[in-house]
Amino acid sequence: MTPDEARTRADEEGLDLVEVAPNSTPPVCRIMDYGKFKYEEKKKKAAGKGKAHAASLKEVKLRPGTDQHDLDFKLKNARRFLMDGDKVKITVMFRGREMVHRQHGYRQLDRVREMLGEIATMESNPRMEGRFLSMILVSNKDAVAKARKAEAEAEAEARSEEAGEASGAEEAPPKKQAPKKTAPAEATEAPARAGEADA
Repeated sequence: MTPDEARTRADEEGLDLVEVAPNSTPPVCRIMDYGKFKYEEKKKKAAGKGKAHAASLKEVKLRPGTDQHDLDFKLKNARRFLMDGDKVKITVMFRGREMVHRQHGYRQLDRVREMLGEIATMESNPRMEGRFLSMILVSNKDAVAKARKAEAEAEAEARSEEAGEASGAEEAPPKKQAPKKTAPAEATEAPARAGEADA
């Protein structure tokens, strides 16, 4: 089809003639709504950007003597970072004479790996950098997917239990109120008798 014929046909249909492959022989053109095409292309790009999560390196700092409660709290954050697809650098900081007992730092890192379980995979082995002992963990995608699924199931179960309790509370019959106690008849008659005696 000649370019003039293609333009005429596009005008008849109220659409645009768009060259899609200018370097081919002959050049390839398409009759389309160019404004709509550009809008949909822009939407696809925006959707692609939203899904892509740039993994960043997060750091969790510990001491050789960090107690269990603090360790639980810090590892809750580390777990969240791994679930979001970020890398986590676990750093044990030594002060003063603590450097003599580095084995406590290595032991702390072993506890961290044990507590994080399957969702964490070691990317780099523990190594000393001055007074800092650190290792880098990355998320295990399969384990993260399982953990997310388990969390979703637990949430759904909790919601269904709440809904069941709420409906049970509505159906429960109202409690009967105990009848009000009235004063005994003798007590009310006593002042009257006392008045009679006066008379």
